[in-house]
Amino acid sequence: MTNPSGIWILVLDDEPVMLEIIRSTLFKLGFTDVATCDSGRQALDRLDGQGTDPDLILLDLNMPGMDGVEFLRKLVERRYAGSVILVSGEDEQILQSAENLVRAHRITALGHLQKPVQPDALAALISQLRPGLHSGVSGVSKAYAAKDVRRAIANRELVNYYQPKVAMATGKVVGVEALVRWRHPDDGLVFPDRFIGIAEEQGLIDYLTDVVIGDALAQARRWIDAGVALDVAVNVSMVSLLSINFPDVMSKHLAAAGVPTTNVVIEVTESRLMPELVTVLDVLTRLRMKRFRLSIDDFGTGHSSLAQLRDMPFDELKVDRSFVHGAATDDKKRAICHASLSLARQLGISVVAEGVEDQDDWQFLSGEGCDFAQGYFIARPMPGEKIQAWIEDWVARVRGGSPAILSG
Repeated sequence: MTNPSGIWILVLDDEPVMLEIIRSTLFKLGFTDVATCDSGRQALDRLDGQGTDPDLILLDLNMPGMDGVEFLRKLVERRYAGSVILVSGEDEQILQSAENLVRAHRITALGHLQKPVQPDALAALISQLRPGLHSGVSGVSKAYAAKDVRRAIANRELVNYYQPKVAMATGKVVGVEALVRWRHPDDGLVFPDRFIGIAEEQGLIDYLTDVVIGDALAQARRWIDAGVALDVAVNVSMVSLLSINFPDVMSKHLAAAGVPTTNVVIEVTESRLMPELVTVLDVLTRLRMKRFRLSIDDFGTGHSSLAQLRDMPFDELKVDRSFVHGAATDDKKRAICHASLSLARQLGISVVAEGVEDQDDWQFLSGEGCDFAQGYFIARPMPGEKIQAWIEDWVARVRGGSPAILSG
């Protein structure tokens, strides 16, 4: 954080000495708008009286009266839109669980620190802070109705962004994943977690999937015509796979676009338990017979499980980002990644690591022999028309050794 002016930080800890140490450290880092509270009740009163949320809360976990977990619940009730750093003397496992809880509450967690706090470690976490990122709280938490999603589909407000996927051994760009966004006329770019669930619940998911697949294949055709051959992965809800005609619908899409079946990867995420698994297995088997490639998305989360790998004809496994980022230094994540990669190798299927966000992630996965990587370290999702220029830039960077993705 190069310019900390104007950033309001609240420090909550029941130990007066610790409050003074953290406040002094923050002052030395250039943060002057710092409030301290020694109890959860005092902190809540401060928040209610201030009228605006702090950009960052440094939160102790183990406090008398109201502990840090209880305080998080109160933040959720107040629709807190800032970030949190956990500061505690609890062991690493408890801190990691608490950090996961912060994220489960949809509050930005910058990380956690063991007491006593080291200035360099604190500065490193605060450097991730993006003040004002959540200033539009009403927009973030806005709930959309089925009629809004229906209108978005009818008015062609849904657009695809594309995130590149690269081979870890060579750095070659092998494909992209199509990620739908809603270009809302009032709220700007709305991410899929705000509307996919509604589409599934209200019987609109097939219409939405039709738009996403049609646009993705049309874009794939444009890339082919430009001499750029990329595999295109599209996300398909398990709800859509309950339609016995889905393989035939996909074949018609490909015939209309003029895209080879082998260039398409269908990524499946089981967001809810499906009572008609026989139908899903029927559909997935026919898709594989038509030479579509099938990927089990977000492996290790939700209902994406070993049972799916056992019963369904997947030929690709995507390790969820929650296990990938930070695996180089996190024993549990490292073990899960290693086990997932080993399992995939024994089953003869390829592995894509999602959420590769820095050099450490890349080097760890490279050492583990992961096949493909996807994440912000490589590229953020982008409109289709920007992919070709990005590929040219990426190839130049790989050849020039920056970033050093092929080292180690």
